[in-house]
Amino acid sequence: MVSEKQPNSEGTRADEIAGRIIRHADRDIVFAVQILGEGRNNLQQHFQDYIRVELARHDIDFGDHPLLLPFIETHARELTEFVTTGVGLEHQMTLQSFEKLSGDPQKLFRVDLWDSLRSHIERAEAHFVSHVDGVQKILEAVMEERALQRTGKAERNHGVERQ
Repeated sequence: MVSEKQPNSEGTRADEIAGRIIRHADRDIVFAVQILGEGRNNLQQHFQDYIRVELARHDIDFGDHPLLLPFIETHARELTEFVTTGVGLEHQMTLQSFEKLSGDPQKLFRVDLWDSLRSHIERAEAHFVSHVDGVQKILEAVMEERALQRTGKAERNHGVERQ
């Protein structure tokens, strides 16, 4: 069932979902290592170089196929994602551990986290709503195209029947 509440009304769906997430924060929220920026770029470059060397060891070079470079780039990104996800999964800290380590006995971080969640949910919803008209236009264009295709098929079939 869709909520009747308006996006800007008191007690919005964003408030509700943020509250539900925070209520389960001790089991559902973790802090994980994430490799970004130059470190991530260095890792991806390493895998591009590694793949090139391994392909060359098997007598495969860029002259063999024009799609070899995109292959290398795609697989380097996949290997980078594998490594960064694995490291992130292995090095996590629960919210309770974070609060203890940071000295937040009043759990003020949870309030800040709730506010951030609510704000991002509202922005995501607003972003989606701002593009709904574009989806409607795309659907209308698809329906017009289907109608034209059906009309064209009907005309061709009708022309076949006359002959």
